[in-house]
Amino acid sequence: MKDAQKPDHVSLNTLIGRMREGRFVIPDFQREFEWAPWDIRDLMRSIFSDYYIGSLLLWKAKDQNIKLLACEGLYGYRGGGSPEYIVLDGQQRLTAMHYAFLAPDIPLPNRAKRAIYFIHVDKFMAGETDEAFGYEWLSKKSRALIDSQDVQFERHVFPLPVIGKGGFELYKWVEAYGNFWKAKADAADTDEERAIAETHATNASAFGEEMRETIEQYQISHIELDREIGVEKVCDIFTQINSKGVQLDVFDLLNALMKPNDIQLKHMYREARDRLSFIDTPKMNVYILQVMSILRQSYCSPKYLYFLQPGVEKPVRLPDGTRRQDVLVGSTEEFVALWDQAVNALERVIELLRHPQEYGVVGQAYIPYASIVPAFAAINTLVAAQPSNKQLSARRKVRLWYWASVFLTRYSSSVESTAARDFTAMREWLGNDEAKPVLIDEFAHSYRNLDLRSEVKRGSSIYSAIFNLFVLAGARDWMTGDVPRYGDLDDHHIVPAWWGRENNLGTAINSILNRSPLTSDTNRNVIREKLPNEYLPELIAENGETTVLAILESHFISKAALKILLRDPFTPDDYEDFLAERHRTLLDGIENLLIKERLDLPPNLRQLDAEIEGIELGLRKVIVSAVENDPSHLPRHLLDNAQQRIQRALRKTRRLTLSDMTTPKAF
Repeated sequence: MKDAQKPDHVSLNTLIGRMREGRFVIPDFQREFEWAPWDIRDLMRSIFSDYYIGSLLLWKAKDQNIKLLACEGLYGYRGGGSPEYIVLDGQQRLTAMHYAFLAPDIPLPNRAKRAIYFIHVDKFMAGETDEAFGYEWLSKKSRALIDSQDVQFERHVFPLPVIGKGGFELYKWVEAYGNFWKAKADAADTDEERAIAETHATNASAFGEEMRETIEQYQISHIELDREIGVEKVCDIFTQINSKGVQLDVFDLLNALMKPNDIQLKHMYREARDRLSFIDTPKMNVYILQVMSILRQSYCSPKYLYFLQPGVEKPVRLPDGTRRQDVLVGSTEEFVALWDQAVNALERVIELLRHPQEYGVVGQAYIPYASIVPAFAAINTLVAAQPSNKQLSARRKVRLWYWASVFLTRYSSSVESTAARDFTAMREWLGNDEAKPVLIDEFAHSYRNLDLRSEVKRGSSIYSAIFNLFVLAGARDWMTGDVPRYGDLDDHHIVPAWWGRENNLGTAINSILNRSPLTSDTNRNVIREKLPNEYLPELIAENGETTVLAILESHFISKAALKILLRDPFTPDDYEDFLAERHRTLLDGIENLLIKERLDLPPNLRQLDAEIEGIELGLRKVIVSAVENDPSHLPRHLLDNAQQRIQRALRKTRRLTLSDMTTPKAF
């Protein structure tokens, strides 16, 4: 049959117009629209990032086939329309576009409210595409955002249904947005406020141009089947597509694109795979590309990975609004060298993570985030480039960044944009001590608020991080007193799981507060499923309480916690007491390991640092004792210094007192 199938493409603007006119219908045998709200958001991000979103398979419609297949309009479409195409493949994508751009008055499936999709203009123009797309549930609180353009302009929120309206609505919105910020600039009280407003006003026209280019030039490919093909053949085609389709990822696509450059990515990865196998993730091939991309351009989302192709030009927007074209990788040889650099960087970071005195990830199951590894590898490459006299400080900074990122769960989402921000921030901090990233102080101020009791799932980031700290603290086996071989560790329930089930404790019995690393022999053959009050008394009688307590303290089990575990009978209230005490001790342990005891120092200097602190404390005690007995024993310069401090404190106190007397009270 001639023209049985015709490949073609259509602009986004034309496709939206056809959806508005009701040209697409869905056959009854298709599954319902089932995308989650974030799936729609991610599709919008892909479209406006100029990613390929796959091809549609359409069947030119005849009235009899529309009736035969009981076809209906796209989810949320209201009105008769003019059906022209039966959608065989691509229903979820097409319906998602219909929902985001045309905003039908209907909730998403299995949701109580409508969702309105938008773009954060300021983030989009700053290149933060991972963060620029979002949605709001329609409610009384969010109604102002939908109804008021001034609210949209103030919050830099561009509703995507503006595009769906067609006509000149996009241009009207962009012009009004620019005028809003021009007025803000004219009314600004400070130069800083004026500069910010002028930047937003300037961005307006550039944003409008970006939107225009996308809706007019972004192409959606489709294959159109002839209307005369029989229904039985169409159904067979549909079945084949949905049972044998294979989705390509960015690595597969780049592998295909780079073959003309004589670059065989899959072969290169096979050669590197064993060196990186400790990190058990199917994404390691992409991680290598991400490290390459971060090192070359600071960004690593899929859009930027395509610019790693030799000779490909990357458009760069300059501050004055003009653009230039940069080539990031000039040749095949340069690509291979960059690949090798990335693989070596990942291998070095894996070695660091596995070291029991560096990061304590002694097994695949105990890495907090595989997704942090590309950023870590790229940042660690910056450390290697530091002068030798700055290496110690640089490694300290990286350790603080790593633990802050882990405990703040920064790499649980938006990984690519987080990695880009962290790499840039750490590059600045390594060059300037005053440029400390915000997350370092955020971690120092918030780690006391960690809810370790609720960390019950082995493999979660914080659960794994606490297990890493057990290793860093040198946790010793309870029976042998030796530091165990790290390939022979069991994740031991201190209070047995069966006891938790009998006492209806639910998941609380699995808390990290009730877990410790022991050798498999001790866990399975010696302790087995005994309560601590059964075996600990025998251990203490044999070895002495001091020895046993020293071992338990290497697991962050304090003397108070030991006494709780020895209670007989041991009740659920005792268990709660134990969790509370160990929670306190573990938080102290985080502070001691990461702050007081200077985990930021390499292992060979930590002991020296502790000894220096001990000497300082001893000297303070001597000085205090001398002052109490006879201050004249102190050197003259110390007495003068103390007298000067006392006088300054007295003057400050008098100033505060006078101020308090003369300043009216505020009630």
